[in-house]
Amino acid sequence: MKIIRHALAKSTAKDNQEGFTLIEVLIAMAIFAVGILALAGLQVTYIGGNASAQMQTGATALGAQVIEHLKSLPFDAAELDPTGNPHQPPAGGSGPYDVRWTVADNAPVNNAKTIDVTVTPINRVNGRRVSISTIIGE
Repeated sequence: MKIIRHALAKSTAKDNQEGFTLIEVLIAMAIFAVGILALAGLQVTYIGGNASAQMQTGATALGAQVIEHLKSLPFDAAELDPTGNPHQPPAGGSGPYDVRWTVADNAPVNNAKTIDVTVTPINRVNGRRVSISTIIGE
């Protein structure tokens, strides 16, 4: 009977060393959860940065398009009249952006105009203002 008890005690001690305790499992799960939450926070940051970059790219492209349109106009066009500052395109034509430009006569050289185009995203959370300038001659 003594031999059986001794063998039973050895097998019980061995069984306890082969698995994980509940505390070990809970600690491992807590460490894993902290890591996953950190990754989720990074994901939110990346999504916000991507939206901001998209708005910035759209604003820059729209500003360049407005500059090209203004450069194609005759020198004395109404859109290039300095007395009408600030100018705006027709309502609803610029999507989620507010586009304005100012014109100044006699830029660094005579018979020239300086055009400053400013494109501001209406949703200011995800975008910043873009300013583009150019000089046109008669």
